[in-house]
Amino acid sequence: MSIPKERESSRSPLIGAAELAAYADLPAPAPHTDAELTALIGLLTLPKARIEVVAVGHSRDAISRAAADAFATTWRARGGKILTVVNWPETAASWLRAANRLTAELPDAWVMAAAPLGFAQLARRLRHSTDWDPARTYAFAALRDSCLPALAGPDTLHGLRGASADGGTWDVRHRWVTSYPPSEVTT
Repeated sequence: MSIPKERESSRSPLIGAAELAAYADLPAPAPHTDAELTALIGLLTLPKARIEVVAVGHSRDAISRAAADAFATTWRARGGKILTVVNWPETAASWLRAANRLTAELPDAWVMAAAPLGFAQLARRLRHSTDWDPARTYAFAALRDSCLPALAGPDTLHGLRGASADGGTWDVRHRWVTSYPPSEVTT
């Protein structure tokens, strides 16, 4: 490995202060809806998904915590298993502890309920320091923000998908967030 590549790979994945300031007005999560929770469960239970064991992550705000709790309750009622539930603050020194806890064991999928800014930081840490795969990650509507892929960095979130408040779905492809109406199921 060349010296510049070694330096690049050892750099902190944290978002710089100037970039954070540019995205400071990202919206806070809104309370999840029944349609949103149903759509999220629907994504995880598509016939080819084969998802039984999940790790759940959430921001520490009350709305994200409530969404994560609602998901965990519903998932367990369907016979699914929750491997771990991990929370993180909106600001932290590195997000390494949360990233390591989310990936300590390998779930079939990760489910996220979070505010965009803290999740972008966590996602950068997950991609930089763990075997986390955004294509095996599902999220509530709060992360369906078109600024999120740019903030998280190139292809950090490629494959992430989630549910919208109206029961629709969305996904991230490279730097684009695409939304689908409630009647359209994506795979």
